Amino acid sequence: ILEPIGMLDHPILLISDGENPDVFKRLHKDPDIGPQIREVPKESSWLGGDMTLAIMSNAFIGNPASSLSAFIAQSRVAFGLNNTYLFRSRDGGGEWKDVCDENCIFGPRLAL
Repeated sequence: ILEPIGMLDHPILLISDGENPDVFKRLHKDPDIGPQIREVPKESSWLGGDMTLAIMSNAFIGNPASSLSAFIAQSRVAFGLNNTYLFRSRDGGGEWKDVCDENCIFGPRLAL
C-alpha cells in the first residue's frame, strides 16, 4: 500500500490501544517497513493527540473493525485528504485494491 504512493522512506507511526503488543514486534521485523516503524510513547499518547496525528497524516491505513479508524477515515474524507485506506484487500495477483467504492459509507459522496 505504501510503496505505490512513495511512503516507504518516511516514518510510519503505529497508533494502537496496546491490546496486542505483538503487532508492533511483527511490523518492526518486516524488512520493508520495519526500519520506519515508530510508536507514540505511552506517556505522550492520548486519544485526541493520536486522532489528530492520524487525521493529518500523509497516509492512513486503518483497521476496518475499529470505530476509531472509522472516525479517522470519515474525518479525512471530510477534510478532502487522500491516501485513506480502510477497506483494502489483495486481488488474485497479489495487488492491493479498494473494496469500498464511492457508494461505500466512507466514499466522499456519502461521508459528508
